[in-house]
Amino acid sequence: MLDRNGRSIEYVRLSITDRCNLRCRYCMPESGVTSLRHEELLTFEEIVRIVKQLPPLGIHAVRLTGGEPMVRRDCMELIRMLHDLEGIDRIAMTTNGILLKGRVAEAKEAGLQAVNISLDTLDKEQYAYITRRGRLEEVMETIEEAIEAGLKVELNVVPLKGINEDCLCEVARLAKKAPVAVRFIELMPIGCARTLEPVPLDQVRSRMNQAFGELREDTATHGLGPATYVKPPGFIGSLGFIGAITHEFCGSCNRIRITPEGKLKLCLNHQPAMDLREMLRHGCEDSELREKIREAIWNKPLHHGFLEKLPDREERRMNQIGG
Repeated sequence: MLDRNGRSIEYVRLSITDRCNLRCRYCMPESGVTSLRHEELLTFEEIVRIVKQLPPLGIHAVRLTGGEPMVRRDCMELIRMLHDLEGIDRIAMTTNGILLKGRVAEAKEAGLQAVNISLDTLDKEQYAYITRRGRLEEVMETIEEAIEAGLKVELNVVPLKGINEDCLCEVARLAKKAPVAVRFIELMPIGCARTLEPVPLDQVRSRMNQAFGELREDTATHGLGPATYVKPPGFIGSLGFIGAITHEFCGSCNRIRITPEGKLKLCLNHQPAMDLREMLRHGCEDSELREKIREAIWNKPLHHGFLEKLPDREERRMNQIGG
């Protein structure tokens, strides 16, 4: 469906847990967080009931996020349940890859078609520093599994000033010999990320150009996200760039988000529009639920307002809202 600004909304990011097995510096504090209680989370049945309302509204693609979605018990069963829904054409997952190791084939069989794996560096010590507890070797094994299984694979890199900026080209080279897209995502000032300094995306792109030559536009279809893609000479895969701050893409934003406890978010940096869990647990009919979602989407904010003093600015961390 179209919102009041003429944007076609066709994609939902569905966060199924706020828990994670890592403590990435731009996402969670080292000491961890107080997680939602199990009864506060949407049940799988509630998730399916909500998603079932979305195809009639024009939303046909679902991305599972967290936290780390693989932390949620029986995540594979949820993928199967969503895959069985009429009108859901694409199921993807954003993950750190560690708990997915050894289970990629199972995930594909359940209905997973694409996976975005966080990989901010190929330096083992840097990776351990950024994630505070992760092992790079496990992530690399999962990437290999995903490629071999035939999943669409994208690798998410967040350039951080003074931390991994000198290793970005090394990660990019993974796309030279493998059918993956390495995507550089500009750090967004949410939660813990406000304490870190980003590397502007134009600087990242300049480094890629110097290292690999002409960055020719890649017109292949990669997904429904806001990235722009290029293919340097001799690359099998592609490089992608997402610049939410320096290259705002709000005018073409096509997504909504649902948090682990069932809050409908229309924009990453704005507070939720409504509490879907509350509606479900108080006897809301499907027709009413669908109409309330339709009304909310119509009023989706035009801009994220990261550089403004918003009255409804999102104050929670990324793991709590599903980035």
